[in-house]
Amino acid sequence: MRKTGAELAVFAMEQIGVKYTFGIPGTHTTELYDEMDKSNQITPILVTHEGGGAFMADAISRTSDGIGVLTIVPAAGLTHAMSGIGEAFLDGIPMLILAGGTHKTSGKSYQLHDFDQIALAKNITKAQFLIEKNDDVISTIYKAYDIAISGEPGPVFIELPFNVQLFSDEVTAMPAYQATQSTAELNRTGIAQAVALLKNAKSPMMFVGWGALDAKDETTELAEMLVAPVATTLQGKSAFPNNHPLYTSVFLGKSAKPSGQWALAQHDVLLTVGARMGEIATGSYGLEQPNNLIHIDINPAVFDKNFKSTVAIESDAKIALQAIIEELKKERFKTSKSQTEVEQKLAFENKKYDDTWLKEPKADIVSPGHFFKSLRKQLQDDAMMVVDDGKHTFLAAELFPVFEPRHFISPTDFNCMGYCVPATIATKMANPERQVIGIVGDGAFQMTGLEAITAAAYEIPAIFFIFNDGELGQISQFQKIPLNRKTCSIIGKANFEGVALATGAVYLKLDNDNEIDKVIAEALKLSAEGKHVMVDINIDYSQKTMLTKGVVKVNLSRFSFKEKIRFLGRAAKRHLLG
Repeated sequence: MRKTGAELAVFAMEQIGVKYTFGIPGTHTTELYDEMDKSNQITPILVTHEGGGAFMADAISRTSDGIGVLTIVPAAGLTHAMSGIGEAFLDGIPMLILAGGTHKTSGKSYQLHDFDQIALAKNITKAQFLIEKNDDVISTIYKAYDIAISGEPGPVFIELPFNVQLFSDEVTAMPAYQATQSTAELNRTGIAQAVALLKNAKSPMMFVGWGALDAKDETTELAEMLVAPVATTLQGKSAFPNNHPLYTSVFLGKSAKPSGQWALAQHDVLLTVGARMGEIATGSYGLEQPNNLIHIDINPAVFDKNFKSTVAIESDAKIALQAIIEELKKERFKTSKSQTEVEQKLAFENKKYDDTWLKEPKADIVSPGHFFKSLRKQLQDDAMMVVDDGKHTFLAAELFPVFEPRHFISPTDFNCMGYCVPATIATKMANPERQVIGIVGDGAFQMTGLEAITAAAYEIPAIFFIFNDGELGQISQFQKIPLNRKTCSIIGKANFEGVALATGAVYLKLDNDNEIDKVIAEALKLSAEGKHVMVDINIDYSQKTMLTKGVVKVNLSRFSFKEKIRFLGRAAKRHLLG
C-alpha cells in the first residue's frame, strides 16, 4: 500500500492513545496538521508559544494516562519549546516531540529552518530519531513511545522531514501498537535486606517522591504496618495522602515542617521510594546522612549520589513495595511502636505550625494561611492544583493538602518559571470533570499568561489565582535577608484586569482576608459555568516558609568562619544603616 508519512504518523499516534497535540503549524508541518484534522481521536491544539505548548504536553503526561505530544515546526519551534522539554527531562515526565524537518532529498542548501535538530535535542531528551523513509514512521513512533514511558520516563525527539510527510510511498504494514513487557528481575537479596532493616527498626521513616506516584496503596499500607511517619518531595507531594495521620510534610531536613524534622530526628531507618534526594527535596541538601538508608528507584543512577544507601533496590516502586509488604506479612511482623502516640505527635506539630499562618484576619492584604484554608474547604476532595516556580510554590506545598496522586503538579528539578498557566489549561483539558486551579506568581504569570488565549479559544474553564506582590517573591526574599537589597527582582506593575480582558477571562480582585471566602466561591462558580477566571490576589509574603528559613540557614552553615563573619557583618551593616 502507498501512504504518506503524515498519514502514517497520525495512525501511529492514534494507536498509542494520543488525544491532544500542542504546537503552531508551519510550512514544514502542514501535511501533518491536515491529517490530524481528519482524525476522530486527536485534537491538535494551537498555542500562543511553543514553550507554553511544551508545558501543556508535560501536564497531559502528569495528570492523565496519556502522553503529551508536541507537533512543532523545525528550528524555532524546537528552540521555543526547549524550556518545557527540559522540564520534562529533568523531572522524569514522558513526552513525544514530533518536529517537522527540511526537505532531505531536494539537493538544496540553506533551506528555511535548516538546522541540526538532533544535536540540539540530544542533551534534553532520552533519545532522538530522524525518519528517512515512510516505512519507518510507525515503528519509529512506537519505539520512541516505549522509550519515553520506560524506566525513568522522559521526552523523546522525532524529526519527520517535509518530504516524508508530503509524499506517498510503499509501506509493508500498518501494525497495531503492542505494549512491551518489562523483564527486569526484582532484586530479592535487596528486598530481604530491606525487610530485615525495617523489621528491626524502632523508628522507621518513609520519604516518597514522584516515582512512588502509582504506589499510593502500598506506601499507605507499609507506613501503617511500620507506624512510619511519611514525608514527600515537592514533586511527589501527591504520592501520599496529605490527610493521612502519618503524613508529616514536604521536604526532608531543615526545610521540612516541624513534624517532619521531629520524625527525622527519631528515625533509625529511612525508606526512600521514587525520590532522587536532590537539592529541592532536601532543602539545599540540608540533611545529614540518613540512618540505614533503603533507596528504591527505577533509575539506578540516582543511588549514592548525595547520600550513601545501605540497601539500593532498582525497581518500580509498586513492585518493590509489594514484595516488602509480602515478606513482612510472611514473618507476621507487628511493630511495638504506638501508632496513637506517633499520630498525636504529628498532629500536634502540624496544627501548631499551621496556626502560625492563621493569625487575626487582615483588612489590607491577603494572608496565605487564610487563603489556603478557605481554598481547601471550598474545593472538592479530588480538585487538582497546578503551581509555578516561586514563593507561592512553597506556600502551597506547606499549606494546601492534596489527597490523590497527580492532583498536585509543579515544575521541580528544571524549576522553570512560566509553567503554571499553560499546564493548568492542559490539566483541565485532560480532567474536564474535576475542578482545576492554578496558583501562579505575578512574575511567572507574565511569562506565559497569554496562553489564556488558548483557554478562551478552546473554552477551557481553568482558574488562575495570581499571587501579586510586584516582586519575584522568592528571589527578592533571598536577596533581602542577607543583602538588604532587591536587585532586578522588583517587576513592572501589570494591569491584570487588562490582561483578563485581552484574553477573554473573567477578572476578580481579592484585596484582603475578609473577601477570601466570597471571591474563591465566585471563581469556582464562574468556572463551573464554563468561564476561565483570573483572580488578582494582593498577597502577603512577609512570613517566611520553612524552605526559605531552612535554605538560608543551611547555606550559611557551610561558609568558612572567615566568610561567615564577612557575610554576617555585611548583612548587619546593611540592615542597620541601609
